[in-house]
Amino acid sequence: MKQIQGSFIKGYVRIVVTGDRPEMFIQESVNRGVTVWNIKREGRKSCSGNVKLSDIPEIRKIRRERNYKITFEERRGYPFLFSRFFRRKEFVFSFIMSILLILFMSNIIWKVEITGELPKEIEEKIATQLNAYGIHAGAWIFTIDPPAKIQQKLTDDIPELLWVGVRQKGTTYQLEGVEKIVVQDDKVEGPRNLVATKKGIIKRMYVSKGVPQVEINDYVEPGKILVSGKLNEVPESEEEDENKENRKEIVVPAEGEIIASTWYEVDVTIPLKQNYELLTGQQEKKYYIGIKNFKFPIWGFGSPDFQDVHHDSTTSPIKFLKWNLPINIIESTLSEKQLQKFERTKEEAVQAGIKQAKEELQLQLGPDAKITSEKVLHESLENGKVKLYLYITVEENIAKAQPITQGD
Repeated sequence: MKQIQGSFIKGYVRIVVTGDRPEMFIQESVNRGVTVWNIKREGRKSCSGNVKLSDIPEIRKIRRERNYKITFEERRGYPFLFSRFFRRKEFVFSFIMSILLILFMSNIIWKVEITGELPKEIEEKIATQLNAYGIHAGAWIFTIDPPAKIQQKLTDDIPELLWVGVRQKGTTYQLEGVEKIVVQDDKVEGPRNLVATKKGIIKRMYVSKGVPQVEINDYVEPGKILVSGKLNEVPESEEEDENKENRKEIVVPAEGEIIASTWYEVDVTIPLKQNYELLTGQQEKKYYIGIKNFKFPIWGFGSPDFQDVHHDSTTSPIKFLKWNLPINIIESTLSEKQLQKFERTKEEAVQAGIKQAKEELQLQLGPDAKITSEKVLHESLENGKVKLYLYITVEENIAKAQPITQGD
């Protein structure tokens, strides 16, 4: 039984042997290693049996050595099915074109959906940017960046987006966005004081409402009242002027800016030597069909004109309806790169460190703060790196609103 397993896959033929003592032909075939099964006596001088398609040459060889007639009655198995299929050229052509059409339709974008509770103007911005990236109905999937890169581009190009998720579901691209809500300091409504948020020395004061509680060059600690929202007490009537308990207190929302000199201690490390890669902008693209670990080039042959190459590859699976086939389209980008080496003296490293520390601190404090001076408290050279410990002085607004509650 094991000898005839898989015979339908490889194909087999039912033969009829005609001649004197046809069983001798069957026996000779078996002796030569030919597998024959379902042997049946058809007449006094004929018998039939099934023979594998691969044994037909041996059967013909035996027939030439013996005086027998061989007739092929039935042909069964996949080889004969395929043979009959491919003889129908019109059907084969239609079948191949249908498969190609399905593959084509499965690998283009049919729909782009933008979900999430977003204002209409942001949705329009997202749609405009997607069109600029080449993402729209009818676009070829292989020409589109991967979802992670699209997410990064959208958040960079649309400041109003806090987060956006991009997901490819079949031939549909689904985007879900979250609007960025600018978190501002809670505005204190009603009567309030202005208090210090940091310790510092008062340099300038601009008070439009309220009573100043500090003067220029005063040193203040966090929580110190800078501008009071309580005005001088005003008597309700001349008779009540003599009785302070009957006077009515007036409170207002204090407003103003209190610019103080504050200070920060910052440490920074700068290497004396640096190596980095610089892309020149020259690039070439190559495309491959990938099957497991094998890549077959289909576009972009030859080597690039530049020597130092930075490789970046994007793999996109070919889809058939909703399934991913084990075949990928691989886009390889070859970019020219230059290896740069940069060396500086200790003095240059110190200046670079001071600049870097000031820029980082400015980012933390915001554009309204002004760095007025810096001083190197300590510097050292270790393992080819300069370490700096800096004292930086800043002028900034340290006032913060604080509500006036009953009983204050």
